[in-house]
Amino acid sequence: MAKKNDNKNDQELNDQEEKNQEEKDLLKLILSKSITSENPAEDCNINSYNSNDFFSNFKKKLLHDYEGKEFLDLAGSEIIETKYGETLKITQKEKIDFKILKSNLKDRLLFDLKLIPGIGPKKEKKLKEEGYEDLYSLKSLPKYSKNVNLAIENINSSFTDFFDYLKQNSYSHNETIKACQFADEKDFKFMDIETLGLNNVPIILIGIAEIKGNYIETNQYFLREESEEPAILHEYFNHLNDDSILVTYNGASFDVPFIKDRFSHHGLDYNKNLINYDLLHYVRKLWRHRLPNCQLQTVESEIFNIKRENDVPGSEIPGYYKSYLNENNIGPVVPIIEHNRIDVVSLASFLMKLANE
Repeated sequence: MAKKNDNKNDQELNDQEEKNQEEKDLLKLILSKSITSENPAEDCNINSYNSNDFFSNFKKKLLHDYEGKEFLDLAGSEIIETKYGETLKITQKEKIDFKILKSNLKDRLLFDLKLIPGIGPKKEKKLKEEGYEDLYSLKSLPKYSKNVNLAIENINSSFTDFFDYLKQNSYSHNETIKACQFADEKDFKFMDIETLGLNNVPIILIGIAEIKGNYIETNQYFLREESEEPAILHEYFNHLNDDSILVTYNGASFDVPFIKDRFSHHGLDYNKNLINYDLLHYVRKLWRHRLPNCQLQTVESEIFNIKRENDVPGSEIPGYYKSYLNENNIGPVVPIIEHNRIDVVSLASFLMKLANE
């Protein structure tokens, strides 16, 4: 029976992947017809992509090609009932080999005397010259014994305590990315939002991805109309528990505060204070010298050699969403949904790459 169920699940996944590919092929076809030249040179292609005319024409093609289609025609989509009414949920799965390599981080930290308040590089060098090679030997000095015991306790404690301890020390802050090897992969919540502006406007889409065995599952909650915002916030929140670890890109400055603000706007309680791996911080530390900028798509292109197609930039999202509402046509928001899905899936690859550097 178990084997039969596995075969059924594999077939369902294959069917979904075929439907996903059909949608991507349609978007690619629409994009190719949006450029007037049949075989445009690469620089012409780039110039066209960056022009206002391109996005205007692309939107027109989307409106034409998706005329008469509904959200339920999209792979993995369903209308769900929530505590705050109905909303649209889109679920997709794809295979992933998610693996954070184990290292000797904790053993190495036992030799880092800079973990102790009042000890910097110069003081550490002097202490080691005096024979205090590690935290255990440093315990014999009454001046440091209390903080040394605290350090050793946190190094050998739970992931959350270990992470918080590393984060509060300026010398060990960058080791927090390595600490993710001690977290349970099911606790990672790769998250990204799409909005109609920078503040005091609705969230139109929340995407959250989770590792489930050899797959990464994305769930997206889309705002079909403004009254549904409490519903999409509520459904996103249902994915979180006290052990959840957010993985975002500029999420500490934008996504998380924005979500909290929208919760407050609707009188909802956001009673979570979760660890947030904001990968933008680590990208700047590790790869800034290799990149022209640290935008998400730039990292994909330069580090992972991934080139996006049919991507609608954030500056165009409000106009595309307005056209969706005015025309009662899902076309303009289809690439926005795909853009968001790629964002959250990319975060899993980013985390692995950064942690394993």
